[in-house]
Amino acid sequence: MALSPPLALELRGLHKSFGKTDIIRGVDLAVAPGERVAIIGPNGAGKSTLFNLISGRCAPSSGQVLLNGQRIDGKKPFQIHRLGLSRSFQISHLFPQLSVFDNLRCSVLWSLGYRYSFWRLLSGMRDANARTEQLVAQLHLEHKRDVLAANLTYAEQRALEIGITIASGAPVVLLDEPTAGMSQSETRRFVQLIKQVTEGRTLLTVEHDMGVVFGLADKIAVLVYGQVIAFDTPEQVRANPRVQAAYLGTAPDNAPTEPD
Repeated sequence: MALSPPLALELRGLHKSFGKTDIIRGVDLAVAPGERVAIIGPNGAGKSTLFNLISGRCAPSSGQVLLNGQRIDGKKPFQIHRLGLSRSFQISHLFPQLSVFDNLRCSVLWSLGYRYSFWRLLSGMRDANARTEQLVAQLHLEHKRDVLAANLTYAEQRALEIGITIASGAPVVLLDEPTAGMSQSETRRFVQLIKQVTEGRTLLTVEHDMGVVFGLADKIAVLVYGQVIAFDTPEQVRANPRVQAAYLGTAPDNAPTEPD
């Protein structure tokens, strides 16, 4: 009998405490390869902390995080990135005084193994330059190819951020509130862009815009006070009474809150 492929991402009994405050309280989650999963929940539910645990920005108090069947909890972010997981942030992390092309090429060079080969001429790195041109086109930023990142519109900066995130070719991508601060028209275009550039990859995203969530996700994980109370298709989550109560109800007095 053929063995089934490992899950792209798996969380097992994940806990995270800050002092005496429990923020993540026993999260279990299984994400299949190629699945698009949105994590939603009220403010302070622990969504950012959960992303930080997965991407290595902080270590769990207990439990496990597995990437393609390999444990990554406790590893540093750059080690996790090398194993095939890439992440964007709520606030864009760009090189403002570099062009769109050069921002993307920085990420591509690392992914192709050039590391810090300062003695090599960039113009001679044909594979890196070709891959970067492909990314520029994929992001629909050809007309801004040579524009400094600092001079892009907000939506263009977010698109560039996603381009940097996927430039490594990582099969698992984490996007943290990718459409935050955008207009409705920008959001609609951005959802289509996310679908295009993450085609064939596993996507995990934190998002507050329910239109984005239901238009993008194959499954939705609902996080409330550090626990996943529902993980199902958008239709099933929308009809779930516990989810409705979580969004319409009030927090108990002793509910933990996520640190800033």
